[in-house]
Amino acid sequence: MGRKPNGASSIYKGGDGFWHGRVTVGVQDNGKPDRRHVQAKTEAEVIRKVRALERERDNGTVRKPGSRWTVEKWLTHWVENIAGPVVRTNTLDGYRVAVRRHLIPGVGAHRLDRLEPEHLERLYVRMMANGSAAGTAHQAHRTIRTALGEAVRRGHLARNPAALAKPPRLPDSEVQPYSVPEVQAILRAAASRRNSARWAVALALGLRQGEALGLKWPDVDLDNGSLTVRRALLRPKWRHGCGGECEQKLPGQCPDRVNERPVAADTKSRAGRRSIGLPDALVDLLRQHRKEQDAERETAAQLWRDEGWVFASPTGQAIHQATDYDEWKRLLKLAGVRDGRLHDARHTAATALLVLGVSGRAVMGIMGWSNSAMAVRYQHMTDQVRRDIAQQLGGLLWGDPPAGPGERVTKPPPDQPEQGNRDDN
Repeated sequence: MGRKPNGASSIYKGGDGFWHGRVTVGVQDNGKPDRRHVQAKTEAEVIRKVRALERERDNGTVRKPGSRWTVEKWLTHWVENIAGPVVRTNTLDGYRVAVRRHLIPGVGAHRLDRLEPEHLERLYVRMMANGSAAGTAHQAHRTIRTALGEAVRRGHLARNPAALAKPPRLPDSEVQPYSVPEVQAILRAAASRRNSARWAVALALGLRQGEALGLKWPDVDLDNGSLTVRRALLRPKWRHGCGGECEQKLPGQCPDRVNERPVAADTKSRAGRRSIGLPDALVDLLRQHRKEQDAERETAAQLWRDEGWVFASPTGQAIHQATDYDEWKRLLKLAGVRDGRLHDARHTAATALLVLGVSGRAVMGIMGWSNSAMAVRYQHMTDQVRRDIAQQLGGLLWGDPPAGPGERVTKPPPDQPEQGNRDDN
């Protein structure tokens, strides 16, 4: 028999009584051939393993050499070293909670290349049985799907088991936007509160909470009636600043607490960075709001911190999201309208644009959506829209027939019956 070419697979029976196979699958980082070894008790079995390894080599799905990853080690490496430097702070926080609280305790001991979709599906069922909401289980699914997708791209996995697993179904919760009378009642109630223009911006323009609180006066052009969304306020992440002397369990309760995050960050997408036209009434509200803020600056004197926020605390600092949310809840009670989330103000603005017949592309630009799927999610059908459609449908089916080219359709006088085409005789 002639000599086999370099790189060809070999199968042989060893002195240990086992059959062995060796397959060259590529080149190592040091330039030497990456030659993998398989073994079995029978020749037929080792031939099957060699053929399988050759198929993986030809398809480009051979795992990288080295020690095998566990799910726990990979998730920890991914969230801290791969996702950490590139994703936004709030996104990273969500990843860390899903990884440390749910995924590592649930499936972390599995070897990465032996994780199956069924392992994940059983984890989601256990999470919900233990009291987690379907949305929490869905967040864990999205997190591990993203993490394992990176493992596939880097050659540590041949396939992504999370992409095959069925996540829990999210409940359909239709959000009812506030009606025009309810919006008017909220704005009337807001007129007697600090930062009243804050709620007009939310209900008329649909800015997200972080976007509205992240506005600075250079972003607002009252002369030309527009504002530009450039940044969003971030939720603080506190740490103890007292060295543990305050004995408070939560860092946010420490009298000397220190925020480890920047106050605000640029909007996360190109679609989020947008300019929006202002209605004249909102321009007037913002002018009045600026005068009121100037008066507060004089009252606060040396305590005022001039950071440029459009909506600020009585001493000029950024408003905490929790404080803003509590004010929204008080405002709803004061207005005598039904309770709702702060995000429902955004739903209301999107629906108002729909009622006004604004084009889908324009609505996407105003709301800062990056794809049309968001429009389907946010633009809820209100009773007014349903009535308009019903009237249009009624006019189409039971109204007067449309005129043909060059024809005029005339109605007979109410007291005069229509003349038929047949002879009266």
